[in-house]
Amino acid sequence: MDIGFSSTTELAAAIAHRRISAVEALDAHLAQIDRHNETVNAVVLLDQEGARERARQADAALARGEPLGPLHGVPFTLKDAHETAGMKTTVGFPPFADYVAKQDSPVVARLKTAGGVLVGKTNVATMLGDWQSDNPLFGRTANPWDPSRTAGGSSGGAAAAVATGMTSFEVGTDMQNSIRLPAAFCGVYGLKPTEHRVSLAGAFPDPSGIPRSVRLMSCVGPIARNIEDLALIYQIIAGPDGADTDLAPVPVDPMPKLELKSLRIAFAGTFPGFPVAAEIGAAVERLAARLASAGAHVEEAKLPKLDLHDDLAEGGKLIGMMLEAAQPEPPEQPAPVSRWFAALARRDRSIFAWEQFLESCDALLCPVAMTTAFPHCKPGSALKVDGKDESYWMLPAYGAVFNYSGHPALAIPCGQDSNGLPLGLQLVGKRWSEARLLGVATAMAPLTGGFRRPPGY
Repeated sequence: MDIGFSSTTELAAAIAHRRISAVEALDAHLAQIDRHNETVNAVVLLDQEGARERARQADAALARGEPLGPLHGVPFTLKDAHETAGMKTTVGFPPFADYVAKQDSPVVARLKTAGGVLVGKTNVATMLGDWQSDNPLFGRTANPWDPSRTAGGSSGGAAAAVATGMTSFEVGTDMQNSIRLPAAFCGVYGLKPTEHRVSLAGAFPDPSGIPRSVRLMSCVGPIARNIEDLALIYQIIAGPDGADTDLAPVPVDPMPKLELKSLRIAFAGTFPGFPVAAEIGAAVERLAARLASAGAHVEEAKLPKLDLHDDLAEGGKLIGMMLEAAQPEPPEQPAPVSRWFAALARRDRSIFAWEQFLESCDALLCPVAMTTAFPHCKPGSALKVDGKDESYWMLPAYGAVFNYSGHPALAIPCGQDSNGLPLGLQLVGKRWSEARLLGVATAMAPLTGGFRRPPGY
């Protein structure tokens, strides 16, 4: 058994049936971190002693015949954003360098209650504010497929750790493509659930006890090497928790088994006015053709009649207003409440337009980002897309559209480009349809190639 690259479900079953111990599972992942982390800089905070004690306790509980959770003894890491009792949460921000929360966030608590063994934290962009994971505390994370390129951000350390077998799964945060983009860059799967599906309480450090302002567009979701693991982690962390009052009491359904021939897939190799590398657009069309040949009902998408550039700008304004509200001292001229409600009304129009579009299909297949992993650079630098300079700020546009609308979206690996870098594509579904979206992805998986190990791992 190759423990480092076994799936979460395989590890949990192997531990439960005593084919391996929780300590052995932990040691295998620690060895992978020791062997490869110097190159990629994915894991930046490590609690070896605490994790080993938790693994021993898991083995002792199993020996006593105690009931087991679905993650019993499974080692995992977390993006350095989730508040964790007894472990630092820094978001790569020097003023938070020594911050330790008094209690676990609801998401962390659920993972631990399910039996997971927290090993450490993974690298992020400073304050989660960029699509490269680089910060003054821990430096930058490299892409395991090519260390001269970024792993993406802000969940770049998370995606790189999953891709290199340092952890069995991860949980990222996503306000503007921060789960899906690094998952695509590193060749793994990443799910952004519907807005208000997973708790945001404790999803960002709060040393000063400032009222939570980020209530829209930001989501918490899993990153893994296969869809079954995504579904498992999603079911553990989703749903009301008594801490985030915005969470909707919508049932968290199990992933259905779907037949490919029953699916209706719309595809778009690009969005109007959005740049995209030719290889990515071609990959969308190629997969669409394979799906059609396999019997799915496939058609080119007639996208909603929206100004998507305007949607991105409006999303940026909403984020700006939320961040403004989080400042310890209010600005001299704060945004009027009427502006906030006007922005929400503007957003509603896009939400309804996408919902109506998705009535006619099971999922939309489209790009995750305009390019594959790019060389490390200063944030804001122009990015080359097929030899042409494109705006850095358009990098996450294909994903950020669905942060603005709140729809669930999934990054799936789909081969490599001509540089040998992972190609990730995006599947988007109706709001609250995560289980069905995962089922669609599972039905499509034989045609996409799935996860592949980076060279040398």
